[in-house]
Amino acid sequence: GALVGSMTPTIRISVGYGKKTKKYILLGLGTQDKEVEPTTLFEVGSALASACKQDDKIKSCALHMPSKLGSSTTTLTNIASSFYSAFYKDSRYNVGIQFKNNTKPRLSSVILVPENDISASSQVEADAALAAGYSISKGIYLACDIVNAPHSILNSVSLANTARRIAEESHGLIECIILGQEECEKRGMGSYLAVGRGSESEPQFIHLTYRPLDGIINKKVGVVGNGLLLDTRGHNTTFDYGGAAAVLGAARATAALAPSGVEAHFIVASCENMIGGRSRLPTNVLTALNGMTIEVNADDDAEGLLTIADALVYAEKEVGCKEIIELSASTGACMVILGTGYAGVFTQNNDLADEIESISKVTGDKTWRMPLVENEYNSKLRSRVADIKNCGTRYGGAITAGLFLKKFVKKKRPFAHIDIAGPVWKENTGATGFGAKLVTEWVCRKGRKDEILGIVVGA
Repeated sequence: GALVGSMTPTIRISVGYGKKTKKYILLGLGTQDKEVEPTTLFEVGSALASACKQDDKIKSCALHMPSKLGSSTTTLTNIASSFYSAFYKDSRYNVGIQFKNNTKPRLSSVILVPENDISASSQVEADAALAAGYSISKGIYLACDIVNAPHSILNSVSLANTARRIAEESHGLIECIILGQEECEKRGMGSYLAVGRGSESEPQFIHLTYRPLDGIINKKVGVVGNGLLLDTRGHNTTFDYGGAAAVLGAARATAALAPSGVEAHFIVASCENMIGGRSRLPTNVLTALNGMTIEVNADDDAEGLLTIADALVYAEKEVGCKEIIELSASTGACMVILGTGYAGVFTQNNDLADEIESISKVTGDKTWRMPLVENEYNSKLRSRVADIKNCGTRYGGAITAGLFLKKFVKKKRPFAHIDIAGPVWKENTGATGFGAKLVTEWVCRKGRKDEILGIVVGA
């Protein structure tokens, strides 16, 4: 009946006089009569990693898995992904000799021992499931690296180069297209380009396309992430590009998992919001890719929405995505409502809302559906000089952000805006990689007609 993920102090047992001792730790799994939930598996993987990190002399460990945990591929994948993810540490900029000596990896072997024996064929499936967990963690690592990167390293050009590397390492599964300023101007992306006009770094519109090797495609979907990388109003904009990080991390994981039946488009309109003589001004009227005119609100704290607007039109109009989800740390208002533990989901499509909720439970990326009501809130976006304003008043800001973005997707198109401002960052540890696993699972499910719960393990 111990709390899930709780640990006893280390128990040391001598295996012979003068020999080394073995160390045992008991993990809590809850009560016997309660079914194991996905969150329990994440807790097990994280607790195992925590125990290993506490003692830097540990070279190998084994996790004895009672029958209650089971040994299904989903179980193994979830434990593995949370285990590997817990070892993330951003040490790219620590160059001291003492630091390097203290961070040499010692743990070299981890064995999962199920209570019930498994067959040889099951062993192959188990190995694939563990590999899938590792692949997912690599996507989370990339998402964390992007969000943690300082602005002296990260700009639109370096982010585009990261996208190129994802494609290069995908074994031909991902195609990368980068649109520069001139190409975006020809298309008419006036909303997006207005945000980056003051920056020395040219905007980079990132488009990664995943296609399965077998050529079987049941669904074409789009995932858009906010790629606003810098805001010179003095704000910490690390949160702002958490959406881009999640989307690119998911692209990396998707290529590694190689799901069949789905064509996925990962889109990020990256740029920097800088002060300069060419910067956009309050009351400016911009023209988006779909021809809609947008008045820049006098209290303009919604520049990210301007970049996403053109990205959404591109995903639907030029690419032809049949379903679209978008991730952005778009409003502090959503954090006020939900805190830092949950992302807000804004959609008028009940099927998509239910799908995201079930994926949230499977992946541990927690979400909560929020209202997206038009009658009471559309008036806040009305403009006297243009079709729409880019933000409303301080009240209901999370809702009006969702309503604004909805204007750039056709009414009948399944679309969800996911505000990840809260869970994308932890004050003491930095980036969490939130959203990468959720997007990966969503994409993988799109290729399956039955859409059974659990990460799809590719070939």
